[in-house]
Amino acid sequence: MKEGQTGISNSSVIDVFGVDRKTGEVLLVMKEPRPWDGGHEQLHELQEKFNAYASFILDGEMTEAHPEVAGRRARIELRCDHMPSEEAVALLEAIHEQLELQAVKLEVVVKHLEGGDHCGCHPAQRRGIPAVPLQACAAESVTFARRDD
Repeated sequence: MKEGQTGISNSSVIDVFGVDRKTGEVLLVMKEPRPWDGGHEQLHELQEKFNAYASFILDGEMTEAHPEVAGRRARIELRCDHMPSEEAVALLEAIHEQLELQAVKLEVVVKHLEGGDHCGCHPAQRRGIPAVPLQACAAESVTFARRDD
């Protein structure tokens, strides 16, 4: 891995940092272009990346480096090219629960949802939750949306 490389494979880099003009939230984005293979290494990288982002927000590093964002809510967004595996969704739900206790939002934005105009590819859908438009699609507590770029 090269220094400065982005993506979940490099937990020492915040892939994108800014303020969402619509919500006013501080936005920290992490990217995962690889397919979710269900491997433990990829899940470990995801956990490490979230740990680094949470530490940056909660330990005061963010407001120390960027005092202009003090007092704003934070949102971490995982942008993936492919729908996360069931194992990754389970991990994301656990991460969401922990971040929610600290008033940090988590959203997952997926470029290629395999389910067409309605998502049926993640565990919540298979558990009988009705199909919904992608922009409002959710698995348990984690918000999923389609990215068109």
